[in-house]
Amino acid sequence: MRQLSIPGAWVHEPEVIKDGRGSFHEWFRASDLDAAQGHSLGLAQANFSSSARGTLRGIHFADVPPGQAKYVKCVRGAVLDVIVDIRAGSPTYKRWEGVRLDDSGHRAVYLAEGLGHAFMALTDDACVLYLCSEGYAPTREHGIDPLDAELGIDWPRDIAPLLSAKDATAPSLAEAEQQGLLPSYAECEAYYARLRTAGPPPAGMRAGEPVLIRGGR
Repeated sequence: MRQLSIPGAWVHEPEVIKDGRGSFHEWFRASDLDAAQGHSLGLAQANFSSSARGTLRGIHFADVPPGQAKYVKCVRGAVLDVIVDIRAGSPTYKRWEGVRLDDSGHRAVYLAEGLGHAFMALTDDACVLYLCSEGYAPTREHGIDPLDAELGIDWPRDIAPLLSAKDATAPSLAEAEQQGLLPSYAECEAYYARLRTAGPPPAGMRAGEPVLIRGGR
């Protein structure tokens, strides 16, 4: 696991073993993630999405606590995966990082609770897996306009973005901040500290130059 410039964001770049039969790699190892973030990933839900080229999903986040940490991998095709620090008061507030996830390098990214997440499909039938620390809860889920000029995410300019109606009408970061929707950095830090002292969940599964783009302040 290699930490990105946004605290709470990590990338995993596995060794891919190839032979005449195909290939093998470890795309998730709980002990590596535990060592990186200081606590286990409690797996509450696993999601799968397939997307046509240009599909832009996000920016999504959930109220903290408990938020929703995610471990994300592309198993077919390619996506530009973007992590955004939307935690009000964070030293890296408004910063974003983009990592290409695809079915050749087999990278995966982890983002802690309170961070925003989005991706754009760079190929047709781009298939993405998400391991999530919490289940989907509509009343705690929010979105931010992924095309917000203030964030200035450098999405591929040769691909027309295809957004859902919900994502297309999501508020800007400034509007979300004014509405009190954004997670507090202090509350997120306190929640991370509680997770580190709680130890592994009592039941259920525990949950480099990969950075292609960096922006924000």
